[in-house]
Amino acid sequence: MRRPFAVFVALSLAACTAAAGSHSSLTMPALSDLTSFALMRADVSGTSPSLIGVDQAADLLKDYDVIFLGEWHDHPGNHLAEMALFRAIHQRAPRVALSMEQFERDVQPVLDDYMAGRIGEENLMSRGRAWSNYAESYRPLVEYAKENGLHVIAAEAPTRVVRCVGQEGPDFLSHLGTEQRRWAAAELHLGNSPYRDKFMRFLAEDGAHGQAAPNEVASSNAGPSAAALRAFAAQVTRDDTMAESIFLYLQKNPGTKVVHLTGAFHVEGFMGTVERLKLRAPNLRIAVVAPVEIEHPEIPSGMDVKVGNFLLLLRSLPKSYVSDAEMNAAIAQTQMGFALRKCDL
Repeated sequence: MRRPFAVFVALSLAACTAAAGSHSSLTMPALSDLTSFALMRADVSGTSPSLIGVDQAADLLKDYDVIFLGEWHDHPGNHLAEMALFRAIHQRAPRVALSMEQFERDVQPVLDDYMAGRIGEENLMSRGRAWSNYAESYRPLVEYAKENGLHVIAAEAPTRVVRCVGQEGPDFLSHLGTEQRRWAAAELHLGNSPYRDKFMRFLAEDGAHGQAAPNEVASSNAGPSAAALRAFAAQVTRDDTMAESIFLYLQKNPGTKVVHLTGAFHVEGFMGTVERLKLRAPNLRIAVVAPVEIEHPEIPSGMDVKVGNFLLLLRSLPKSYVSDAEMNAAIAQTQMGFALRKCDL
């Protein structure tokens, strides 16, 4: 599991919510603990966001072609909500596949072997490079798919490829062999966009994501630094690869719906992976379920209702760091680890 990324998504949410208006007039549910969650529909024009149940949400989501479930990777309530939603959507739309950021393209054969019963879970977790929180967070979804004969898509670009793009730039991909080149999207969308602006704002605060040192990523009047652009290329490698994975699956399986699990930053505001899927298939009906952490559920404020069609309300997780010094020390340690790795596949 990617602990530095937890810092990344937490900071990105803070940036999004700071500019949003207050919705304190809403009657909020009792989010009594970290396993609690509530759903809110936020895409009905001319009306205030409204609380809905899992079944109500699934009744609406079943009519979409692709449903993005954004997540905080470490949040137990988030994972319980994903399981409930995926089960309910499948009950209404039996032809559905599960697409996952948590498995990388090169291990698709391993994942297929597990789904077909040719290998056991220990092999799946080791050879498939399952995340460290697989057992408690993703096993229920994969087992549900297996028991119901549903496809699971290993959608993400391999971490080592993403890391090397972050260190050497997108030209690194052109030096890969034919088979390895298929591990990442054929086309990357690197141009100016609100998503790039959002990513650069994050880098100005925290250089750990993208494997660049803080003094290397700061933007100037001349624009983002070379290190910042490489970091964005690494991020886009992930977004475009996940989008392409979904697109290719739908091409081969027309009439099937896809539920895709990914970090919240990749889908918030319909940017990132979502917009890259739209570029490949403009006519797809796409829905985004975006998580929003609420520190005080009885006094909601600063909630950005534009991050998705549906909001998944969750209790805030414990703070990762209580001071800038503690956070900077963790970032420095992460950067040291990246610096010791070479881009040799």
